[in-house]
Amino acid sequence: MYKVYFSPGEDCLNTIISKLKQAKKEVKVCVFTISDNRIGSVLRDLHFNGIDVKIITDNDKRFDRGSDIHYLLEKGLNIKIDRTAAHMHNKFAVIDDEITITGSYNWTVSAEEVNYENIIVTDQQDITKAFIKEFDKLWDKFEQLELDHK
Repeated sequence: MYKVYFSPGEDCLNTIISKLKQAKKEVKVCVFTISDNRIGSVLRDLHFNGIDVKIITDNDKRFDRGSDIHYLLEKGLNIKIDRTAAHMHNKFAVIDDEITITGSYNWTVSAEEVNYENIIVTDQQDITKAFIKEFDKLWDKFEQLELDHK
């Protein structure tokens, strides 16, 4: 099974939120940036409800105005960043090792309101396994983001 969604409009956002809320054990998020507070709130709530949420994001994008990364870090979510000159530009999530969300859609308000972007949601296990493998490789490679206690 797979479904395709496009923006601008609420289809991508609503699908991402709906699929995240279905998580029972684990969510692996690998995205360039998160600045849509609606998605950030869902990730926070999942964490508070005992779901293992792991986030990989770009080291530079966490400083963007409106970025949810430090907020999520303060709430105790497990976040890693690349700390390389290159951008970690992936945009995918794997839910319970069963559902993959991927596409050009940035997890931002602009992606929903004005950008022409897309996501594909699939439960095809060969695709999901490939995304899990890539996530785990990056998770092992990248650096844990820590709170700055100055």
